[in-house]
Amino acid sequence: MTLLIFVASLLGAMAIGVPVAFALIFCSLMLMLQLDMFNAQIVAQNMISGADTFTLLAIPFFLLAGELMNSGGLSRRIIDFALACVGHIKGGLGLVAIVAAVIMASLSGSAVADSAALAAILVPMMREAGYNVPRSAGVIAAGGVIAPVIPPSMAFIIFGVAANVSISRLFMAGIVPGLLMALTLVVIWMVVGRNSASKTLPKRSGKERLQATARASWALGMPVIVLGGIRMGMVTPTEAAVIAAVYAWLVGTFVYKELRLRDLYTVLLRSAKTTAVVMFLVAAALVSAWLITAADIPAELGGFLEPFIEHPKLLMLIMMLLIFVIGTALDLTPTLLILTPVLLPIVKMAGIDPVYFGVMFVMNTCISLLTPPVGVVLNVVSGVAKVPLGKVIVGVGPFLLGYFLLLMLFVAVPEIITVPMKWLY
Repeated sequence: MTLLIFVASLLGAMAIGVPVAFALIFCSLMLMLQLDMFNAQIVAQNMISGADTFTLLAIPFFLLAGELMNSGGLSRRIIDFALACVGHIKGGLGLVAIVAAVIMASLSGSAVADSAALAAILVPMMREAGYNVPRSAGVIAAGGVIAPVIPPSMAFIIFGVAANVSISRLFMAGIVPGLLMALTLVVIWMVVGRNSASKTLPKRSGKERLQATARASWALGMPVIVLGGIRMGMVTPTEAAVIAAVYAWLVGTFVYKELRLRDLYTVLLRSAKTTAVVMFLVAAALVSAWLITAADIPAELGGFLEPFIEHPKLLMLIMMLLIFVIGTALDLTPTLLILTPVLLPIVKMAGIDPVYFGVMFVMNTCISLLTPPVGVVLNVVSGVAKVPLGKVIVGVGPFLLGYFLLLMLFVAVPEIITVPMKWLY
């Protein structure tokens, strides 16, 4: 009964247009009434204590680093670097999108920001070169969702806080799956997209490639500093986020000289607005997480999944399908915040590594960013590239299927994630 009240109140509030954060607070109030423990202080105390976490400081700083990176010219130089390396290959602009997406993912961790930057620069170039535009928009959207999987990742930070799991371990565990996502895109693009181009770009000379590399070297150095510092134990993820923001500001202002003092207000304002939305969601979700524990909802759900607990791979398959379905209707952050406190106790009961589950969870929600009806990344690419949404959905289809098959491979062979994670960490 408690589980039914939780689900019905949450979905009912969202169905009538209540924002997700307020819907989470509403379902928390319904749970308090059901448990006969109504007290407004529970909401206030859990919201304050939930948001008052040192680890969560990484979110505003990584968001700020992403904004500074885009405004300071780091993103454009990374794309120029990818163009110099692989732009001359037949279908090379698709490979440029994938290579640039991986590099930018290691800088910002934002699927929306990376997809928008790539679509704004590359789709006009691909259209002019005679590429199939829907397929081009599709590969850019699919490349953009690699960002939350390759560290630094805000999704891993949110999951780590909600699940009380090491964020540094999550960061290291995300490297191999993120690179395999990129490899999947390369294989599919070479099959379905490379022959769509009517012309290729001229091959850059060795001198031009060196110049492009030199121009991008400051941008390429950022992930080395951030991930290297975390891997060597010199900084925490939160401290790494501060370093990333300061580094992006210094490079954009004094090296590339594209970030002016008057631009900082706009950059800070955009970062603050996004941070406020994310942090309010986190605070509201931690209220419902406390009440989910108090109501013992995981045990109630565990009763339904009990026949599968002795079969971890089958249980993972069922949970991945559940997350995928819910993710089609919710954005990445709400999906993580709502389902983590419900599913994690079951994961632990089944003996599944929480870090492995976290990587799978985040990757699954990233795939959901490419699915209607919500499909946030689809809408961003459609708007920026001026391609009808229906055509973008068709164009992303083969890449979406490839991601789903890769996810199933990780379910069948968890060692693909867990073994490299142990070595890297």
